[in-house]
Amino acid sequence: LLKQKANSSNGPLSTGQTHTKKKHPVKEGNNQEVPAVSGNGNVVKIKSTNKMDGGCAKDSPPSAKPKPKRVAMDKHVNGTKSDGKDGKEKKKKGKILKEKDDIKHKRRKAEEHEEQQPKEADIWFDDVDPNDIEAAIGPEAAKIARRNLGLETGPSKKSVEQVLVKEKAFEGLTRAVAMDCEMVGVGPKGEDSIVARVSIVNQFGKCIYDKYVKPTEEVTDYRTAVSGIRPENIKTGEDFKTVQKEVADILNGRILVGHALRNDLKVLFLDHPQKKIRDTQKYKPFRQRVKNGRPSLKLLCERLLNVQVQTSEHCSIQDAQAAMRLYTLEKKKWEAAVRNKSNKKNAK
Repeated sequence: LLKQKANSSNGPLSTGQTHTKKKHPVKEGNNQEVPAVSGNGNVVKIKSTNKMDGGCAKDSPPSAKPKPKRVAMDKHVNGTKSDGKDGKEKKKKGKILKEKDDIKHKRRKAEEHEEQQPKEADIWFDDVDPNDIEAAIGPEAAKIARRNLGLETGPSKKSVEQVLVKEKAFEGLTRAVAMDCEMVGVGPKGEDSIVARVSIVNQFGKCIYDKYVKPTEEVTDYRTAVSGIRPENIKTGEDFKTVQKEVADILNGRILVGHALRNDLKVLFLDHPQKKIRDTQKYKPFRQRVKNGRPSLKLLCERLLNVQVQTSEHCSIQDAQAAMRLYTLEKKKWEAAVRNKSNKKNAK
C-alpha cells in the first residue's frame, strides 16, 4: 500500500484514474498556456483562445461594446444633438417671439413716421407757390398745399389733360373762354406770321372750337417743330374769313383768357375790350411768383400747376387749357382786382 501511494504521487496517472489539479488564474486579454492530459498520461500545453477563464472560443464569441449606443441614447434624451420634440418646441417658441418683436418694431416705426408728417390742419397758405412750401417745409406739406389748391395729381397723374380739364364738366360755352393760335411763317425768311390753327376751350377746359385755317399767303416756314403744323393740315383748312367771323361771335361779350393774347388777336385781325382780357403773361402775381417779367406758359405751368406742357410740338388746344387752368387758379382774386381797378377809374 505504501508503495502504491508513492507511485501515485510521483508518477503519471494511469488510464481510468482521475487527477485534480489546482487551477491558476488567467489574466484577461493575454493568451495563456493551459496544461492538459493526453490519452497516454503525458501533460500537453495548449494555447487558450478565450479571454475568459475556462471558456471556449466557440461557446463564447467576443461581445460588441454597448457604450456607444448608450451615449447616443443619452444624447437623444437630453435633446442636445437631435431634432426631438423639446428642440422643435424651443425653435418654434423662439420664432414666435422674434415675429412679435418684429411686429412691435414696425408699429413703433410707423407711429414715429406719422408723428413726423405734417398734419393738414397745421398747414395754411394763401396764394403761396407750392414749390416754395416744398423748399421751406418739405414735399409732404407741398403735397397738401397742391391738393387744397386743386392741383394735386398724385399717383393718378396719367396725363396733362387730367390736370387741365375738369372731368364730366359742362361742354358748352361759358362766361369765360380761353383761346390760342398756332402760326406759320410767310415772307422771304418766314419772319412774318399768319394764323394756321385756332382753338378755344371753355372754363372747364373742354374744347368748343378747333379749326385749321387755309393760308392767305404763301407759307415759307411751317415752323413744325414748334407749331406742329404740316402742309396737309392747312391745305384742307377752313377759309380765313369764316374762321374770323366764327371766333368773333364766340368771343363777343365774354372774358377772353390766354397767354400773350396780343399776338393771337393780331393774326386774326380782331380786337377785344381790354377790361375783358385775362392775359396770364401780364398778370402781376404770376410774374412775382416765378420772378420773371415775361414768363412763358411752360414756366408758369411747371411752377404753378406742376405739369409739363410744350415738351415737343405745341398744341393750341392744350395751350388754351393751360391758360384757363391758370386763370381759374386765381379767378376770385383776379376778378376782384379788375373790379377794384375799374372802381378807382370811375371814382376819378
